[in-house]
Amino acid sequence: MPYPQEIIDLGEKVKNWGRWGDDDEIGTINFITNEVVKEATKCVISGKRFSLAFPLQQKGGLQLGSMPGRVNPLRTMIQLNTPVIGDPTLFCTSDDVVTMGLQAATHWDGLCHASWNGKIYGGRDVSTITYDGASVCGIEKITSLTSRGVLLDIASLYGLEELPGGHAISYQDCLNAEKKQGVEVRSGDILLLRTGMMAKAKRGDVVGYGSGTQIENSPMPAFPGVGLGAVEFFFDREIAAVATDTITFEVMPWDPKVVGAILPIHCINLVMMGLTQGQNWDLEELSTDCQNDGKWDFLLEASPQPFVGGIGSPVNPIAIK
Repeated sequence: MPYPQEIIDLGEKVKNWGRWGDDDEIGTINFITNEVVKEATKCVISGKRFSLAFPLQQKGGLQLGSMPGRVNPLRTMIQLNTPVIGDPTLFCTSDDVVTMGLQAATHWDGLCHASWNGKIYGGRDVSTITYDGASVCGIEKITSLTSRGVLLDIASLYGLEELPGGHAISYQDCLNAEKKQGVEVRSGDILLLRTGMMAKAKRGDVVGYGSGTQIENSPMPAFPGVGLGAVEFFFDREIAAVATDTITFEVMPWDPKVVGAILPIHCINLVMMGLTQGQNWDLEELSTDCQNDGKWDFLLEASPQPFVGGIGSPVNPIAIK
């Protein structure tokens, strides 16, 4: 079944194919110019730093086995105080190795993560992705992701600790949060959207975080997240990237007006707009600090790891205020 016309129309409206040339593989990251980064450094006043990453761990990790292969980090020691040249009184080393899903915890989705009608960003054929990885639009093409970050606390906008399952963050939500917080999202910004969901995982309720809630008469679990209206906000403001504190990124269940759509916002953002998106970001401590000092923008360093052909990448984003 093809996607509903509303989804198709929105995808065409925000389509960026060819905007930065036929060879472009980073999409909206192009909005981060040298001038944008220079301006972003003016956000640093106190020097306070906040990590926005959930710990990479096997026990207590965010993955519950619902997606094949997306496993929590399996870290194993391979050397324990081993002598390098045989004499144990000289230099010894300990080493470890890890196997994990690149999107196991706090991460970016690469533009090659989603396909729609057999195409990825820029109209490339899905055959460009093989078991060797992505030959175009791999995560390594994003060599730097540093810009002004802006946090819009949508949960606090509604006076809630956590948005309810099924709440679709809208265009108006973003506008209202800007007005309430006294901040404006600008071209080249990295936008962070807080639903409050991550607080569950931080309290140890990883199952509650990862399984959502049940809505009456719905077979799908419910999560708050990005709605269709917010996609237009992203496009109009020319943001470079967007991340949320949820495991699904977009709202679930999907909008009943677009019956038949499956993860439509992944398709619109990644495939049509070329907008890098992130999930499982820890925005709790940062949000509290922003509430306290009234400053909702900061310098954000969130560059992915350069996995060649990677579909995504873990990240330890650092917000500097």
